[in-house]
Amino acid sequence: MSDRETVPSATAPEKSGSAPALPKEALEIAAGYAFAGPALDLGALLWEGRCLADAQIRIPLPMLNRHGLVAGATGTGKTKTLQLIAEQLSAQGVPVFLADIKGDLSGISAPGQPGDQITARAADVHQRWTATGFPAQFYALGGLGHGVPVRATITSFGPVLLSKVLQLNRTQEQSLGLVFHYADTKGLELVDLKDLRAVVAFLSSDEGRPELKSIGGLSGATAGVILRALTAFEAQGMGGFFGEPEFDTAEFLRTDGDGRGTVSVLELPAVQDKPELFSTFLMWLLADLFHDLPEVGDTGKPKLVFFFDEAHLLFQDASPAFLDAITRTVRLIRSKGVGVFFVTQTPKDVPGDVLGQLGNRIQHALRAFTPDDEKALRATVKTFPNSAYDLEELLTGLGTGEAVVTVLSEKGAPTPVAATRLRAPESLMGPVESAALNEAVTSSPLYGRYAQAVDRESAYERLQRPPAGKGPDEMRARAPQAAPRTREQPSVVEQVVGSGMFASLARSIGTQIGREITRSVFGTARRRRR
Repeated sequence: MSDRETVPSATAPEKSGSAPALPKEALEIAAGYAFAGPALDLGALLWEGRCLADAQIRIPLPMLNRHGLVAGATGTGKTKTLQLIAEQLSAQGVPVFLADIKGDLSGISAPGQPGDQITARAADVHQRWTATGFPAQFYALGGLGHGVPVRATITSFGPVLLSKVLQLNRTQEQSLGLVFHYADTKGLELVDLKDLRAVVAFLSSDEGRPELKSIGGLSGATAGVILRALTAFEAQGMGGFFGEPEFDTAEFLRTDGDGRGTVSVLELPAVQDKPELFSTFLMWLLADLFHDLPEVGDTGKPKLVFFFDEAHLLFQDASPAFLDAITRTVRLIRSKGVGVFFVTQTPKDVPGDVLGQLGNRIQHALRAFTPDDEKALRATVKTFPNSAYDLEELLTGLGTGEAVVTVLSEKGAPTPVAATRLRAPESLMGPVESAALNEAVTSSPLYGRYAQAVDRESAYERLQRPPAGKGPDEMRARAPQAAPRTREQPSVVEQVVGSGMFASLARSIGTQIGREITRSVFGTARRRRR
């Protein structure tokens, strides 16, 4: 099959809203989607059981950084909607990030396969369907799966996100924050789990406890809980997600040689049973982008659109600090040119403060089999603008690949609610073969940069080193910039952090021993640049 294989399609549509045969209500809806500038084509309007192909439903490209929600029951077509939007963003030069929960989004890199269903769908919505693959880069958390390994250092991950992963309560989260604060002020970069374990163990010991008293103290019981949580987490094989080389999220902003945006696919099937881990890691990626990217204001198109699949896992059992950080990050990252789409089953899965910032909505069918389902259905209807449809009836009757849509117009106002039959993706709707995927991963220039884990000397090794023979004179000789000692018997930590060897642990240009690491609203820290 050639790279561009065309299925016979229907006649090209007229300009949205121009067909005189459309009913008055449908014309009014279609007029709300007749944008003058660049836009993504979602599909055709559904009205009174008919697909009106001349009424095209679209999203203005500049509005994609106003965030969005793709929701619907299992099996209603959410994944294909992600694929459809990602393809068109890539074609217009916008990089995309996709979290591949089920392992079937790798097909975006390969041309789709024509068939009767695609031919019929294309004819219904006046789509000129052409089998097309899109530039893609594949990643895997810690290298667990098919993809370039994605790792973070403990220091950059921060206490708020790590507490979510370790399922710590609020008091334990605050105590972990004290440990990070201590390490930050001493210039101690925590590279992996054993570094953090070593610092917690030291600060809760008789020798190290005085070091922490000045910033609030750490109880032995809380330190024990944190240490046990770290040990259990590592025993489950999760330690490989933390370490070096740390992933640079600027890799997600790439375009290929013909100007199309690269689709970054993070494979997650291998960690499906660790929802706190992968959902929180996704938030770290987003927070790291927020931390690094400059302000750009409103632009003609986003720098990146980030799809956050299984979003309910992110908010589940989240602490107030965590929820507040999510809300602020989503609100502020828009001005940095990044659009975020949350993907989940119902809008109620997303906290109200976050939901209120999602200007673009694609709601697939909902089921109402139980009283809780009916309650969720009514709550979903209330989140939409006034509509000419009976939304409670409509949302339970939509077919696969159909959705209720409202987006922000070019002027930033909500468009009329539109029941829509969505277009078919042009790439492969399913995974590519393992051999092809492995070839794509190992031939990537990023593979050589990130594949091999590095375990350099860091906090763990330095805290294990006995202090004997390392008096003040020797420490000053090894670190001429260190402050002069005012006590005859410096503690182990003072000897360690006073050493010139800790210069290599500086987190950013200009960071020196004793200067605190700067953290974002999410508690994440700036990457140590290579």
